[in-house]
This record gives sequence, structure tokens and C-alpha cells, in this order.
Amino acid sequence: LAAGAVAAAACVATAAPPRPLASGEQVYRRLCVACHATGVENAPRFGDREAWKPLIDEGQDVLTAHGWVGVRGMPARGGDPGLALEEFARATAFMARASGGDWNDPDARMLHEIEEEIAERLKSLDGKK
Repeated sequence: LAAGAVAAAACVATAAPPRPLASGEQVYRRLCVACHATGVENAPRFGDREAWKPLIDEGQDVLTAHGWVGVRGMPARGGDPGLALEEFARATAFMARASGGDWNDPDARMLHEIEEEIAERLKSLDGKK
């Protein structure tokens, strides 16, 4: 029993610390660029003010939440199930800023609004099944 406790303690003690969150630009360069640099599946191209304007007009919480869930031809979480919501939201804000928006990286209040919109979006999608 004592050996098991020591082994369990060793596992806990050597657990890796959580990774730091990536910036919006880092997420864009690692993930989003694959579609938003080329316009795959009609993705709005990075920096294209005309294509992004109606999306920016939807609002930061709405656009981010819908992208997180998956919208139009975009897969949920941009296709990365390990991506944190805050990282995704930072990348969305980064792309919006590059396209004429004045969005900041999300603070706690904005993340809460995004989470509420995600719940609403999922509820509405469940109703369409």
C-alpha cells in the first residue's frame, strides 16, 4: 500500500504544468492560415476588409461563438479539438483587426459573452435536427 501511495504521489508531482495560451497571431499562423490565407471553402481571406465587414458587424461574441461551434464551411474549433476557447477567440480578434475591426483580445467579460452565445448556438442547432 505504501509503495502504491509513493508511486501515485510521484505521478502527481511530475505532472506537466499547463501550457501557456497561444496568441491570436500564433494560432492564426499554426491553424487558421490554411484556409484564411487562400479562401478555402469561401473562408474570408486574412486582411480582406470587404469580406470580413459583415462578419465583424455580427459582433465579436457572435462571430467567435459560431466559429467555435463550426459555421459555413469551417469545422468546429478550426479543426483543432485541443484548442482553448481563449486562443480561438484571440485568433478571431487578430483576423478581425487585420481586416478593419477594432476588436481586442477577449477579457473575462467577453469570454463569458462568447460562452453564452455558444450555448445559444448549440441549442438552436439541436432544434434543427
